[in-house]
Amino acid sequence: MIIISNISSDSSALHSVEHRGRRLLWGLMLLLSVIIYGSHGPLITLCKVDGTVPFSSSSVVFLIEVTKLALSFVFMLIWDRDSFGVPWSLRLATPFVLPALLYGANNNLVVHMQHFMDPSTYQVLSNLKIVSTAVLYSIILHQRLTLHKWFALFLLTVAGVSYTYGGLRDHQNLAVEKQLYITLPGLGMVFIYCLISGLSAVYTELILKTQNVPLNVQNLFLYSFGILMNLGAYLANSPNAGFFKGFSFWVLVIIASQALNGLIMSLVLKRSSNITRLFIISSSLLINGLLSFSLFSLQLTGLFFLAVLLIGLSVFLYYGII
Repeated sequence: MIIISNISSDSSALHSVEHRGRRLLWGLMLLLSVIIYGSHGPLITLCKVDGTVPFSSSSVVFLIEVTKLALSFVFMLIWDRDSFGVPWSLRLATPFVLPALLYGANNNLVVHMQHFMDPSTYQVLSNLKIVSTAVLYSIILHQRLTLHKWFALFLLTVAGVSYTYGGLRDHQNLAVEKQLYITLPGLGMVFIYCLISGLSAVYTELILKTQNVPLNVQNLFLYSFGILMNLGAYLANSPNAGFFKGFSFWVLVIIASQALNGLIMSLVLKRSSNITRLFIISSSLLINGLLSFSLFSLQLTGLFFLAVLLIGLSVFLYYGII
């Protein structure tokens, strides 16, 4: 009996260590995602030549999708090799067409929205994606959120608005005031943009969780359609431009980091939820602000620190932790 008890105790201790290891790995992965999201804007700034982005965004997004597909195939060879012996049904692949179409539609809508509002207004109002995603998450996935969780998401939205409106300031242009404006068609476009953004994210989570298929196989379906959509976007928007025109080391960093983050987001939607994804994106504002301050000497205003406070409070209200 003593021997059996010792074996049981050792097994329980080993299980506890493995559980802590998985939680630590999960936390590090989420932190990495926050850093990648937060560094995206500063990386684009580092790519600029004479104040303009020298590369085609369509070609970069296309290469990000190709990289995600290649990484998914490699991970499938490592962890899901048995899936090669299972016949893949078209029924499993076709649901991923809709997310690809929705993402493609929103990417084009963003370009047209700039004609009906100034960039600052777009940045501020785009934070309403948090609300639309949470509402659709609650409706489509039948997730009832308590009142304090809704309040936490409201604070998260306010934090995003505060930061995008005036969290950073260029000390060389302190006298320049933002001229915010938006037209009535612009308001309609913002509503559609936020609705499509929330729907595409929640629908993707629904597919990933309801299919009894390894995540790497699902990623192959998702990114294959994404490649087709973005190739079409490139041919439509930049048919005469050189595919690799304006590429630099920092562009390659963007492609690699965004591809890795795409795979992390797939895992987050599969194992956690879109709400976790929202908190990751909002928390990345802190990294964005700190990098902008250290690399480009932008000033952190009171609205930045207000956003930090609101994000921390939101995390506490929703998860009970800081």
